[in-house]
Amino acid sequence: MVVLVSQAAHHLAGKLTWRGLGEFCAVFALVWIAWLNGSLHHELHGREDARGRSTFLLQIVILAAMGAFIPGAGGAHGAAFAVAAAVLFAVLALLWLLASRGDRPEYRFSSQLFVAGTAACAVLLAVTALLPADARVLAWGLIDAAYLAGFAAVFLRFIPEQAAVLTVTDSLIERFGSFTIIVLGETLTGVVAGLSAEPVSVMTLSVGLTAVVVGFGAWWTYFDLAGQREPRTTYAAEMQWMFGHLPLTAAIAAMGAAMVSLVTHAHDGRTPAATAWMLCAGTAVVICATMFLAASLRDWERDRDLYRPLAWTCGAVAAVCLGVAAVRPAPLLLCLALIVLLAIPWALAVRYRVVNTAEPAS
Repeated sequence: MVVLVSQAAHHLAGKLTWRGLGEFCAVFALVWIAWLNGSLHHELHGREDARGRSTFLLQIVILAAMGAFIPGAGGAHGAAFAVAAAVLFAVLALLWLLASRGDRPEYRFSSQLFVAGTAACAVLLAVTALLPADARVLAWGLIDAAYLAGFAAVFLRFIPEQAAVLTVTDSLIERFGSFTIIVLGETLTGVVAGLSAEPVSVMTLSVGLTAVVVGFGAWWTYFDLAGQREPRTTYAAEMQWMFGHLPLTAAIAAMGAAMVSLVTHAHDGRTPAATAWMLCAGTAVVICATMFLAASLRDWERDRDLYRPLAWTCGAVAAVCLGVAAVRPAPLLLCLALIVLLAIPWALAVRYRVVNTAEPAS
């Protein structure tokens, strides 16, 4: 998955346009859904045996092919990417079908629906290989949305809450955290790519280093406010927790893509419009998605005095981030502004925890 995310972000970095963003979102969502699907299968049915290792190797081989086609997914290699993705979803459907043979009677209908939906996704992806490039990317976006909606409907509508089929365990929380860290690495990759593309000067280095701090600000925002925490034990909260990671990780990857252009334009008097909007809007999405995730946590109810004002603060900070994008200051000033904005909710949370963990005066 590391390679696929990197390929998608690298392609977006060279195409900071609405079309490039649309291609990135459609491809990233497909990759994320496949990762979610495989992670849940491993969590529920994974085994450390020969068959488990063989099926894992098969998925890796298919993912390698998908990664090779991602740079041209919106054009010449779109059909090949669609076929590779179709094969991957067909394999996932087969794995879930084999696992469903051991299901208890009350779970069989929901299992059949899930397998049928994954298989239908594979068929639709294969069909998109026959479409023109523009229609193909749009079709992928619709497939992404339909699959996620169907996924949620199966659990929310057809499986009783007391079944506890989709309990978010510590290992699953760790998987989501690890995937987020992998995507956060794209911010550092974007800075390094930008620095290597230009002669290093005091200004380019200053912009690059402050951009790294912006990336770490996204890291602190997620892990200090929502990451590595348990959601409430309801399907609705668990779905909110899982699905909230999709816009979060996509926005972080988009921020990394924008940092390449930010560093290469370090000497400009104003940040290019596409770069400013991609970086600032990505930051705003990270802040809002973090609060969306936080609203699903057990801590949301336990620490109401923290999270309620924090949510309002994050909303205001996200709006100011968009204002910074509209102003388009010089790259260094833009980075410094984002660092200050990311520090506001973080400082609020730190102050709350310091005050509430301090020992009472004697």
